[in-house]
Amino acid sequence: MTYDVVIIGAGPAGLTAGIYARTKMMKTLIIDSGRVGGQLVSLYPEKGVHNYPGFETIQARKLSDKLYAQAESLECDIKEYEKVEDIINGDQELLVKTTKDTYHAKSVVIAIGMGSFKPRKFGVPGETELEGKGVSFLLPPKEQIVGKKVVMCGGGNSAIDMALVADSVTDTTIIHRRADFRADEATVKQLKESNITTVMNANVKSINGTDHVESITVEQDGQEKTIPADLVVINIGISADLDDLKKWGIKLTDDGLVDVKFDMSTNRPGVFACGDVVSYPGKFKQITTATGEATTAILMAHMFVKKPYWA
Repeated sequence: MTYDVVIIGAGPAGLTAGIYARTKMMKTLIIDSGRVGGQLVSLYPEKGVHNYPGFETIQARKLSDKLYAQAESLECDIKEYEKVEDIINGDQELLVKTTKDTYHAKSVVIAIGMGSFKPRKFGVPGETELEGKGVSFLLPPKEQIVGKKVVMCGGGNSAIDMALVADSVTDTTIIHRRADFRADEATVKQLKESNITTVMNANVKSINGTDHVESITVEQDGQEKTIPADLVVINIGISADLDDLKKWGIKLTDDGLVDVKFDMSTNRPGVFACGDVVSYPGKFKQITTATGEATTAILMAHMFVKKPYWA
């Protein structure tokens, strides 16, 4: 079987690309090296998303579920836990080689987000030793944190949103290394109106405990202070692994992301890209940006494959 388009990545960009491809009646395959949902489910499933059109607020996991359900309802073929190893030029087609199979495609859309990513760590004593024993990089479901002292580390939208979720059921503190948060102003406003304790200009020095987390020590204004904690959630960014792009013969920018033109095309004919994996002047990493780029990528892939008379 030859697919009109093979989409690599099943986060918001990849799923949106699949939805648009099926409206063009393109035979579509979506492949992901992990679970469907991308960062929505891997990094902040409990986080509330407040700026996705059509929803006043929607939990990240639920937004992913809705996109997944829509792609499935339109009969996208979707494969999880299947890593793409190479994209090979065939005879008037592209061959997408994975750990399990080789798929024939007339076009490819790369939507791998930040690739094989993992949460960034502080590298302080107790962080690794207590991981899974009160140190986490995800906020557990609310029912699991009732009555616990939660400390959130980070200053972006995700960290504050997760702190707000925790604050709805338990005592919560947020620690940030700077004087100002980098989150959206509306999110910071919610934080200021909440009961969350903020500890600013503070660097984490250690996470303390024996069999489980008991406290976290920070340095603030040249002095160390210890904050009691049962759960420490670290949300200070991710370390991305995009080395696969080099194997696929994709031209990259200086920051290691995919170099795309205004139409989301790459240096390889028939290969397009969208989402957090791409870079261009004025690029912002937002869910809505990714879905918009996915729309463009698919419409261009459709013209490449179908060559309609009006193109």
